[in-house]
Amino acid sequence: MSTKSESQTVPLSVLLKRELANEKIERPEILHGQASQSKKGEDLTLLKTECQRMVGDGVFTYSVFALFDGHNGSAAAIYTKENLLNNVLSAIPSDLSRDEWIAALPRALVSGFVKTDKDFQQKAQTSGTTVTFVIIEGWVITVASVGDSRCILEPAEGGVYYLSADHRLETNEEERLRITSSGGEVGRLNAGGGAEIGPLRCWPGGLCLSRSIGDMDIGEFIVPVPFVKQVKLSTAGGRLVICSDGVWDNLTAEEALDCCRGMAAEAAASQIVKESVQAKGLRDDTTCIVIDVLPHEKPPSSLPQPKKPGKGMFKSMFRKKSSESSSFIDKEYMEPGVVEEMYEEGSAMLSERLDTKYPVCNMFKLFMCAVCQLEMKPGEGISIHEGAPNPGKLRPWDGPFLCSSCQEKKDAMEGKRTSDRLSSGSD
Repeated sequence: MSTKSESQTVPLSVLLKRELANEKIERPEILHGQASQSKKGEDLTLLKTECQRMVGDGVFTYSVFALFDGHNGSAAAIYTKENLLNNVLSAIPSDLSRDEWIAALPRALVSGFVKTDKDFQQKAQTSGTTVTFVIIEGWVITVASVGDSRCILEPAEGGVYYLSADHRLETNEEERLRITSSGGEVGRLNAGGGAEIGPLRCWPGGLCLSRSIGDMDIGEFIVPVPFVKQVKLSTAGGRLVICSDGVWDNLTAEEALDCCRGMAAEAAASQIVKESVQAKGLRDDTTCIVIDVLPHEKPPSSLPQPKKPGKGMFKSMFRKKSSESSSFIDKEYMEPGVVEEMYEEGSAMLSERLDTKYPVCNMFKLFMCAVCQLEMKPGEGISIHEGAPNPGKLRPWDGPFLCSSCQEKKDAMEGKRTSDRLSSGSD
């Protein structure tokens, strides 16, 4: 006669089958494609799948996709492609659990962007680059962006999500105010006789963007601090489209998604570039990356599904929003439960972006610069809270800390001193 415990024994084959099924649910299949047409040769991409991170006896995998749209030469785009990922990873403490690693990404991305900019500017080259940087871990997508390249998401359930911010001075009033309050000037190109032409630009330098990596000739109020958004897809998956402004100047998000619906990622990227160039001609480097995040049992051609017409089709569907958001994201909501927003922040203030208000704050080394990871002796570091207007809440002896060089960078970006480059007489 069988005992109760024996009757409840589960065969090993069943356990293995369950474990495999859970793994497929937990880890989506990532398929990607890219396409481009070049006019200046200043667009670069980074595509890294199956990156591995060892934690104890376990191995976690993640993927990285990035688009760098250079201007005034390709040096900044090349340098950023070669160094940004390592700078981001070096800002994450070792031996974090999977959830802790994901929670640490937003701050690490800020540190990595600022360090990359700081290191590149020491090379005294005047080129700059926009960056749209995407990390996919499981069903969690984290996007950091400076400039006007853009990343959009269409989940399998339908709708359009904007995962990046547009840092064009022409359309972003908040960034215009930040530039002028930091000592810069914003205006159009003077064609003589009082006539002004073209988009709004930052002077000196004439850059039409408020955030980038590089651009040392314009002043440090053009900051490398990225807008960061982190979302979690449902296990139905979705499609990401990352494009340089050569696409977005010619196509809307809906047009880009519609023109390649039902195509595999590689063909979809080519079709988006083709549609963009046909619309207005090849006026700029035009680059597209398409990434399909798929459940293992679902074929690529079935994602994303055709959009369902109806009320609220073009509305944003996030469950929640922070007060800091890009100017072109609709403030209205649809029903929750499609895509979960985990994090969103776009402030240009390092004292806000490197603050310790997230779960893994106590795991960061106390005597290490939060930006460049330089090890410091006790008493050498400068708290990011130093000079805070509300000392009751932000105490200057609280970390995280910056080295003196990164503190100077922080002060310059926040308009607390005139840039050394500007004071030296550059125009």
